[in-house]
Amino acid sequence: MSDVFERSVAGRVLSIQVGKFAQQANGAVAVQYGNTIVLVTACASSEPREGIDFVPLTVDYEEKLYAAGKIPGSFIRREGRPTEEAVITSRLIDRSLRPLFPKELRHDVQVVAIVLSVDQENDPDICALVGASAALTLSDIPFFGPISAIHVGYIDDTLVVNPTLPQMEDSLLDLIVASSKEDVIMVEAGAKEISEEILLEAIKLGHEVNQEVIKLQEELQRIYGKAKVEVEHKELAPQLSSQIASLLGEKLSQVLEEPEKLQREKALASLKEETGEKLLDSFSEDEINFAFETQLRAAVREKILQTRRHLDGRQAKEIRPISCEVGILPRTHGSGLFARGETQVLTITTLGSTRQEQLLDGLGLEETKRFMHHYNFPPFSTGEVKRIGTTGRREIGHGALVERAIATVLPSEDDFPYTIRLVSEVLSSHGSTSMASACASILSLMDAGVPIKAPVAGIAMGLLTGKDGHYVVLTDIVGMEDAYGDMDFKVAGTARGLTALQLDIKLQGIDYDVLAEALSQAREARLEILRKMSLTINASRPELSPYAPRMYEMTIDQSKIGSVIGPGGKVIRSIIDETKTTIDIKNDGTVIVGSPNEEAAQKAIKIIEGLTREVEQGEVYTGKVTRLFNFGAMVEILPGKEGLVHISELANYHVPRVEDVVKVGDEVMVKVIGTDNSGRINLSRKAVFEGLSRVPGAQVKDSSAPGHPRNKFVHPRGRGEQHDNRSK
Repeated sequence: MSDVFERSVAGRVLSIQVGKFAQQANGAVAVQYGNTIVLVTACASSEPREGIDFVPLTVDYEEKLYAAGKIPGSFIRREGRPTEEAVITSRLIDRSLRPLFPKELRHDVQVVAIVLSVDQENDPDICALVGASAALTLSDIPFFGPISAIHVGYIDDTLVVNPTLPQMEDSLLDLIVASSKEDVIMVEAGAKEISEEILLEAIKLGHEVNQEVIKLQEELQRIYGKAKVEVEHKELAPQLSSQIASLLGEKLSQVLEEPEKLQREKALASLKEETGEKLLDSFSEDEINFAFETQLRAAVREKILQTRRHLDGRQAKEIRPISCEVGILPRTHGSGLFARGETQVLTITTLGSTRQEQLLDGLGLEETKRFMHHYNFPPFSTGEVKRIGTTGRREIGHGALVERAIATVLPSEDDFPYTIRLVSEVLSSHGSTSMASACASILSLMDAGVPIKAPVAGIAMGLLTGKDGHYVVLTDIVGMEDAYGDMDFKVAGTARGLTALQLDIKLQGIDYDVLAEALSQAREARLEILRKMSLTINASRPELSPYAPRMYEMTIDQSKIGSVIGPGGKVIRSIIDETKTTIDIKNDGTVIVGSPNEEAAQKAIKIIEGLTREVEQGEVYTGKVTRLFNFGAMVEILPGKEGLVHISELANYHVPRVEDVVKVGDEVMVKVIGTDNSGRINLSRKAVFEGLSRVPGAQVKDSSAPGHPRNKFVHPRGRGEQHDNRSK
């Protein structure tokens, strides 16, 4: 039996339909907001997976182009790999749900969200996240929900709940807040230099609005919810716990004080092996590993909470040593190397023409993208040996976060007509490589001469909570503090304000006061990092790299665009092949010619000018003889534009045969003397002779006159101005 539950959110109806689709799933709902509809299902395996120590959750967000009335642009006309936006949405849902499963759950859980209809006004990601929570809440899968999510924008100095996609073009903030009944669970944002105060108000507003949708899901659960499956809690045997604590003693604390990551990991591995050898007779390897991990986690947390310092001894707000370099790669358009402690990232800038924009085959409003940031995390960055395969979800997510952080400070296409690609190569990883990538990217952009509006820096904040509300916020967390801590809060921005942030927690919620404190510390750190970056380079270089293409802009009549492109693009391709330039033509007649070689660019410009210029009556042109007839010669005076010089107009004397005066390939000066009824151009070489004969000392100069220079005629100095082959 199908049933629909509704609530009004931001003046539009959000409905959740139960019982109509996918009856064999553990839980299934269809969420509709406006004309956007997403089907979400949740399924779990009947048996737990052995040999793992994490919740095996998989989230798949499927964009179906039929939802927007589109046919895929690929050769096979079928959706292939998920788009970048689909991967980001999958990660968004995963990060919101994961803290709300029992940590002991070992059954495979899969959430699948399929976009069935999209109106390009209401973002389907919110429907997918709400649907994921509702499907899990209704199912028998253990889940500490429900939760809800909301978009918050900042338009005309006002916070707006769930702004439409067109409205987001004018918003200074694009914030997603996922929260439970009590607390905020996840935050993701892109912003245009907004303040921390506005962001906090937006988070509070999002949390408040979420409550209505949470109540709606609770109503669903009361009517249609299934009894939850019991999860077996893994308890550490008291005897094993006491023995391993005794064996480790002070050794564990000493190992944790080792400042070098690799040395500490080697010491931990050695200590684990030594401890295991003494316990294998009494306990299994799995039990020993679980006990060691439990003891290590407790030791890390206790040390940080007691000392209120980082594991490496730094003060809670202290940033590791920073170093910056630019221009280290001689043939790239720009390069920046940023290191913070043992984290090191190299970012390379590449500039291209606007026709090299990325084509988007997705459900959003945008069809192309001129700025791309790609993040790579090779195995050597952690000293490991792994297969290098296709780009993973983590890499896509980190790349998108940095892209969002930097996009707001890039120049507009009108001011800087380039496609911009950044590639961040993580060379060494020990805490927040994504925020190091943001810093390295800005260094690289400034080195490339991209006129950014302001530098951006980023930092990762951590949190450890204890009993009785005791907690410590850490600035610039390292790997182990992230792994055993309660929060990973990435914050990026300029000196003026925030440009991006991403909050992930392992708790079931976080307090506003903690968020405010973390944002305040992040601002202090950001300003310090920006200061240190400025010591290396404090503004974009005034000139682009000599290896970067130069863009030359010109405007042609819109009616002439077809002449430049030619049938099937034949003409423009021939210009590109001949000049080795890039040529982009916009619908308004703007033409952008790109080349690192100015001579090649000017050659292309000259050809385009010739294609779009009108032949004017009475003007003199230098053209090339293309064909000969017994009655005259055809001369190309502009690209693609020919005229006839009748035999009687070839010279100021009687010409018996055309071949006596000109041959194919000669460059000759001719004057336009008229057009016939069919629009054919009539030219005269004789008229040029007659016109020049009235100027004392003037001579005709063309290749048909042996020994004479080509392409111009010259007045004697002081007797009029110099002319060339261009019409005046």
